[in-house]
Amino acid sequence: MRKHIYLESDGKLLLVYGDGTGPAIPRSGRVGFDSNSEFIRLPTEEELVNFGIEWEKIRTNKFRVGQEDHIVVHGKPLIDWPGEWAWKDSVISDNAVDPVARESVYRTIHRVVSKVLILNSIGQVLMAKVSRGFFTGCWTLPGGFVDYGEHPREAAVREAMEELGVSIVIDDPKGETGVPHGEQDGAFIREEIFNEDGINWISFTYKCKGDFDVSEIVPKDDEIEEARWFSIPDAIEKAVSIFDIEALSRVE
Repeated sequence: MRKHIYLESDGKLLLVYGDGTGPAIPRSGRVGFDSNSEFIRLPTEEELVNFGIEWEKIRTNKFRVGQEDHIVVHGKPLIDWPGEWAWKDSVISDNAVDPVARESVYRTIHRVVSKVLILNSIGQVLMAKVSRGFFTGCWTLPGGFVDYGEHPREAAVREAMEELGVSIVIDDPKGETGVPHGEQDGAFIREEIFNEDGINWISFTYKCKGDFDVSEIVPKDDEIEEARWFSIPDAIEKAVSIFDIEALSRVE
């Protein structure tokens, strides 16, 4: 199992050439390259000694590329602005960059999900039993992935309509999505890496009010098995997502 060191600071990533020299700089859009002189990769721990860089370990990821298993240790370099390092975004479209480095960058990009905690006038919360995806057969708060160019508040409103057919309004007193309205400010925000492969998740859970009768709720045929109102204690007991559990636990 090969071991690599991933050092990133302010969007800059330390890369080296095949012989361990560097810093190496990718070229966006490069297709053909000289494998002897232009191959670019993450450094090893031993090579970092030659650079004289002190760093602190953050976490270790393990994943497979092709038929090989790799260990990538993510660390924080104890240096000032690394102006001579590569911008991490530039590694994606350069074929000279080792797939392990590209995969490592990919795993640092947050997967953003947005959820909504809909409360009725007697303090119950609306939950959905999903029929596909990560939590098939389980109860969750309505929500899903945030689309490109979409604010998490907007995503929560969209997901409530798509999954349950209900129209909600989430307070936005600071006008983050346009005209300020309402009084409840902010969301419950949680970041988590669930396993050793290092995929990074961030969740926004918004709270709003809604008194919907069962007849008004229209679960999405291919995604939601049923929807139901639960007391907060029962919802916490039913929930399986750590994002949902923590948001529900903070309901006042």
